[in-house]
Amino acid sequence: MIRSMTGFGDAACQDNGVHYAVEVRSVNNKYFKASFRMPDEIAGLEPELEVYLRKRLTRGSVTLTVDFRDKSARAAYELNEPALGRYLSHLRHIEQQTDPEGAGRTTIDLASMLVLPGVIQPPSMSELVERCRPVVMKLLDEACDKCLAMRQREGAGLLEDLMIHRRLIAERLEQVRQRVPDVLEEYHQRLRTRIDELMARAEMVVENVDLVREVAIFADRCDVAEEVQRLDAHLDQFEQIIHHDTTEPAGRTLDFLTQEMLREANTIASKSNDAQIARIVVEVKGSIDRIKEQVQNVE
Repeated sequence: MIRSMTGFGDAACQDNGVHYAVEVRSVNNKYFKASFRMPDEIAGLEPELEVYLRKRLTRGSVTLTVDFRDKSARAAYELNEPALGRYLSHLRHIEQQTDPEGAGRTTIDLASMLVLPGVIQPPSMSELVERCRPVVMKLLDEACDKCLAMRQREGAGLLEDLMIHRRLIAERLEQVRQRVPDVLEEYHQRLRTRIDELMARAEMVVENVDLVREVAIFADRCDVAEEVQRLDAHLDQFEQIIHHDTTEPAGRTLDFLTQEMLREANTIASKSNDAQIARIVVEVKGSIDRIKEQVQNVE
């Protein structure tokens, strides 16, 4: 069963005082393309997250959003006491050099010193990544399940629409088959009438064998049976693909198949030399274009 490339899934949880949230959004794309929106602190997870997404979502533009808010004591930045002590030592030394008699009387604002480089240090990135990895991967799995479920539902809607146009094309092809013998007969009658008129004026007689030969040439030139048969075979293959129960992506195959269907329809229109068949083929091409538009969103 086909799946759409449009989907959304999310998951969230609370773990050891940390709130995690993951969202997966996907839209149609000819290939797989992933983009990430996540805190810099856990950006190191991107490669393995992309590998996982490729396994679950084979085609489409996928946007993964990861957010976490740490309300635990581990979120606090660490105070680098040796660095702060060294800054204070430098200040005392400068004070003694500039004002020996008043040394020790200068007021130092420790709060202002916290912004100096190296005084406040964030928690270890590697430790944070290791702590977040299992939770994020679990939430990503849940979000992908929801996204795939939505893709499946969207695919059911696409399937219904595709089958409507597939049936319409099949019905119009049957009309073409029924019309072809009438086209030959009408051509034969027109040719017979025209020749009779011309020969009556010239007082000449045309052998039936010459007339039959001319009709045979016309029939061969306007024979669309092969194109109709191929287009019918494409329709059967199309139905098999969209109903085939597999996880393999079918979108590219369907896109190529619609191009072949359109090529056969154009050939029928150019060879038939009949206004009624031409009108039928216009409807067929309209349905093929609609199918081609719809399969752009098939995974």
